[in-house]
Amino acid sequence: MTDDEVVRHADDPLDLRLSEAELEAHREHITTFIRDMLDAAGADRAVIGLSGGIDSTLTSHLAVEALGRDRVHGLVMPSEVNAEANMSDAERVAADLLDVEYDVVEINPLVDAVLDAYPDAEGDQLAVGNLRVRTRALLNYLVANHENALVLGTGNRSEALVGYFTKYGDGAVDCHPIANLYKGQVRQLAKHVGVPENLAEKTASAEMWVDQTDETELGVDYETLDSILALHVDGPLSTSATARTIGVDEDVVAHVRDLYESSAHKRRVPPGPDPIFP
Repeated sequence: MTDDEVVRHADDPLDLRLSEAELEAHREHITTFIRDMLDAAGADRAVIGLSGGIDSTLTSHLAVEALGRDRVHGLVMPSEVNAEANMSDAERVAADLLDVEYDVVEINPLVDAVLDAYPDAEGDQLAVGNLRVRTRALLNYLVANHENALVLGTGNRSEALVGYFTKYGDGAVDCHPIANLYKGQVRQLAKHVGVPENLAEKTASAEMWVDQTDETELGVDYETLDSILALHVDGPLSTSATARTIGVDEDVVAHVRDLYESSAHKRRVPPGPDPIFP
């Protein structure tokens, strides 16, 4: 997303929608990126964790366009907290929409084994939720190492900027093909490439625990989040100007700004001390 794209619609500064030409440009840019990443690494295939959500659905769709279905391996990794409908959607994406090889791997035994090793964490919802996400990363890389593959991430710009991902979990990947797209643009591009409407518009959930939804946990809906990020975090407007422009309280803008600043460590390589000697 460039500054020109953010302000392109002069009659509506909040309109982050991409034109048909821009959607096609992103499609070509992302598929070329995926091919280039595999070529540079000398990798044979791509591995993608499929959740049934729009981010993994779009990423896998573009991976198939870039590489062909024989070079994409999907992993559906349910746990006890996953909604059955989402796992059905994940398999439907793999089998019907994309016709790619995929495996279903239950992660509960692995999660339980870790909790048996450290039972003090069993009642900690956030810690256990992150454990589930990190277990999936472990499996992604087991398969990727075995098949000389790269792990394709499914993170978008909105979630990256506010730290809405698990460090060394869904953030543990070799690349993020849709990293430049805000959440609303992910939905838009998905529909552009042929993803069914019911998948493109379904309620987003990381499913770290039962009945969890992204917007509830973030404390702001994605449309508002995208606008604040584009105008205030990525863009030049102040907190008060952003609030006036999109018609929300300044506290909402400040909340998003706090999410951005407090999650900075997730977007950086782990730091070390400066050299003692020059």
